[in-house]
Amino acid sequence: MGANRLTLWFRPIAYLGRNPITLSGVVLTTTSAITMVLYWIFEIVLGGGLSRYPYSGIIFLLALPAAFILGLILIPIGGLLRRRRLRHRGEMPSAYPRVNVSDPIFLRTLILIAVATFVNVIIFTTAAYMGTQYMDSVQFCGTTCHTVMQPEYTAYLNSPHSRVACVQCHIGPGASWFVRSKVSGVKQVFAVAFHDYPRPIPVPVEHLRPARATCEQCHWPQRFLGDPLLVITNYADDKNNTSSTTVLVMKVGGQSAQGMVGIHGHHLDPGVQISYIAIDTDRQIIPQVTYRDPSGKVTVFNSTSIKATPEQLAQGEHRIMDCMDCHNRPTHTFQLPGDAMDQAMSESYISPDLPYIKKQGMKVLQEKYPSRAVARKSIAEQLQSYYQKDYPEIVAHQKTKLDQAIHSIQAIYLRNVFPKMNVTWGTYPDNLGHMNWPGCFRCHDGSHVSADGKTIPNDCTVCHDLVAVGEHNPKVLQELGLK
Repeated sequence: MGANRLTLWFRPIAYLGRNPITLSGVVLTTTSAITMVLYWIFEIVLGGGLSRYPYSGIIFLLALPAAFILGLILIPIGGLLRRRRLRHRGEMPSAYPRVNVSDPIFLRTLILIAVATFVNVIIFTTAAYMGTQYMDSVQFCGTTCHTVMQPEYTAYLNSPHSRVACVQCHIGPGASWFVRSKVSGVKQVFAVAFHDYPRPIPVPVEHLRPARATCEQCHWPQRFLGDPLLVITNYADDKNNTSSTTVLVMKVGGQSAQGMVGIHGHHLDPGVQISYIAIDTDRQIIPQVTYRDPSGKVTVFNSTSIKATPEQLAQGEHRIMDCMDCHNRPTHTFQLPGDAMDQAMSESYISPDLPYIKKQGMKVLQEKYPSRAVARKSIAEQLQSYYQKDYPEIVAHQKTKLDQAIHSIQAIYLRNVFPKMNVTWGTYPDNLGHMNWPGCFRCHDGSHVSADGKTIPNDCTVCHDLVAVGEHNPKVLQELGLK
């Protein structure tokens, strides 16, 4: 009885499967499967050697699995189309050709099909897992779309989050946001394929997952951090690169025995909600801020300096404040040339002993170059020429210092400027602080006033205490043993 039933099931498969489409599907599935398995073996043997190449993953982890699935789909489609053609021509047999279940060839074929089906399930599951892992990898996010993502990927590699996978911040845990990101990614793939994307990539990212579901998976904003010391050293553009240092005590705060204190405490108190309306795409122009205290009382602060119409307020972005409103560039930070030079000089990557190095470095960094390759070459040539002409003794006796300085200045440019994507100095504002962009002063500007006369404070001592301002060699650093 079982054998007869098996025969009845297998007859149409054997008869209708003899067509070019089904056979092509068999070939496509088989060759894809063999190639994928060989790739996995090579990856295991070589320890991930092939995956270092950015496009190998697209071929072996995305394209081949797609071909494998396409082959599986073609197999039944070919049979159905043949059945339709035979019926249309009136050539459909009243009974399918008999199949001898006891025939050894048939039995071996049946066993082969069963084994192949089992293997295909394993291959499909493995391919789906590896493809998902690849699409979630830093390599896929950062290097596949090379020109588009080069600025963000370069900044990422030089950030404190360089060992955190892109998806941990951009997607976070859970299936719903994973699916949403992949659906959104399809549109981005087409945009890259047809070169239909903005240059530079606009920020902030629309529909970014709230920080509580991403940043706060690692960071605990209510944790008491106290008042860390911040030391900022600047160098003048004179011959001696005269240094001046500012020392700040930052009142980061958090949750203490006295309650929520400091910057984090006042902005991220669990019982408090701060929201605002931005009327520009960069979230830099904020005419209205709403504060709800732990008791539920709501206070609205309207700017007296930003004259926003009711229509602008209604159409603006209404946003609940979270980590990303101050730390808007936590991983993809781009510096200004002065800040980058000062940092490199304070960390001794560029020696302040080289005369006029700050001035000359700023000069070559701020020139416009058609490409990064031209910039790298021109920066070296200009600095070499300047010191060879005006300070030949530096070239003769301090060549190592000069070469290191040139290399560091080239690196500063290559970390921050990307002509193909129209990313240059100051393209992306950084809201952390208020020295180069409005930052804190978007709200703490002294002009956001409530109906009862209260003002969002802009007193310097609210966020930090100035211990030393622009001093050549602050005494406090000597006392602390930091100089």
